Amino acid sequence: MEQNALTPEELMNDFADTTGLSLGAAPPRRYLWTDAFAVCNFLGLFSATEDARYKRLALRLVDQVHHKLGRRRSDDPQPGWISGLSEEEGEKHPTAGGLRIGKKLKERGPTEPYDERVEWDRDGQYFHYLTKWMHALNLATRAFGDPIFNTWAVELAKTAHSHFTYAPRPGAQKRMYWKMSVDLTYPLVPSMGHHDPLDGLITYYQLQDTATRVEDEPGQPDLSEEIADMARICQGKDWATDDPLGLGGLLTDALRVARLAAGGVPALAPLLETLLDGALLGFQSFKRQNLLTLPAEYRLAFRELGLSIGLKAAQRLERSICRRPASFPQKKILDLQTKRLLEYTNLAETIESFWLAPENRQGPTWIEHREINMVMLATSLAPEGFLAF
Repeated sequence: MEQNALTPEELMNDFADTTGLSLGAAPPRRYLWTDAFAVCNFLGLFSATEDARYKRLALRLVDQVHHKLGRRRSDDPQPGWISGLSEEEGEKHPTAGGLRIGKKLKERGPTEPYDERVEWDRDGQYFHYLTKWMHALNLATRAFGDPIFNTWAVELAKTAHSHFTYAPRPGAQKRMYWKMSVDLTYPLVPSMGHHDPLDGLITYYQLQDTATRVEDEPGQPDLSEEIADMARICQGKDWATDDPLGLGGLLTDALRVARLAAGGVPALAPLLETLLDGALLGFQSFKRQNLLTLPAEYRLAFRELGLSIGLKAAQRLERSICRRPASFPQKKILDLQTKRLLEYTNLAETIESFWLAPENRQGPTWIEHREINMVMLATSLAPEGFLAF
């Protein structure tokens, strides 16, 4: 295949076939992070092409994730929804117990010894995967006008927040667990993910904002308490990172903050300057490492493509700030920060070109993570679906 012939449509059609999403394909094989990006990609392709097949794939993927990752594993002696709800109630509230990661190995039991290497391959729940799924569900409501997807996202947010956040001692500032058991009854990795509280805060605001804009069912729970809680956890945090995936996520979060602040969520506006400061510091360190000069066998495509996606978000940042400049009292500083960020946007093309080259997709690091690599390359090439908030 010629380098320029690989398109987002081809990547996503291949993904649908290989993971059991296409009708008549193999049994479904679901993984929450990848599937969240994939839903956004299908929504974007539907919007761009008006091909109803992509709408069907997005809806089918949501359904498969809920019925696969919202339920116990096939090797679990206890069947049913991980929430413990009845079959009927579980269908109505498929995210009420959270969603499994979709790892190959069963989760570690509460008395089993911790092995860092093996833990990466064990199932459980990750907060930062759950926020990605909340984002995908939110965009489904925005795309189709059906509030049920955002309702499921809010229910997932409330469940995740109540189990991942904790106070180390009475009266102490809350923290977050990084990884929880499938049923959310015990932590698997007690440390706090660097950007988990940030992702939670912004995502909660995004869900809340959508809930106020669409006609929803009576009694829709809101996230005011969770937002206040997460804001306290975020207070005073340093978000700088030179990890490419984390850096890309920081840029995407900055765009979400800018759009929400410009759209009527002024409480988020002061956060933007801090996020851009962190991103600029991260780029200085990232550039010094020269990671993008290494051969393919020493690189992880999905992490680099996360940075490329973030750079596509950065390209849209100035427009969002200029949409309602009065929403940003620190606009002069933001303009300077944005201008400096745009100096790095050529890295997106560098990353895409490298992984579009067929020879770089033949190595073990691409093949081992093929599905997540495919989906995130498609997102980078056509980011409109993922960035449609």
